Amino acid sequence: MPPDSPPSEIEVTRAQSEAVDKVARFLVRFGLTVPAILTLEGLRPLSFVGSQFMHLLTPSIGVFLSVSDWEELAHLLEDRRGLDYFLGRLESLDRARRAA
Repeated sequence: MPPDSPPSEIEVTRAQSEAVDKVARFLVRFGLTVPAILTLEGLRPLSFVGSQFMHLLTPSIGVFLSVSDWEELAHLLEDRRGLDYFLGRLESLDRARRAA
């Protein structure tokens, strides 16, 4: 890919989209949108490492999110474009809540 070409869109599965929405709605509901965005943007260079760490945490996350949703989210975040998708969805849900 030439250096000046825009990045291609990531293909997000239905399961990944649903997992993103669950986590994003949780963050918006509890007013954690800004801290989440700051954290994710700050850790952007380590997004792949973070996604691998998510796989390590899978057994203990069942309290907050289903294991399948967690795994789908981890797979999505293995690609940096997945982080952009997640942040875009989080910001969109936050704007919708503020407008309501």
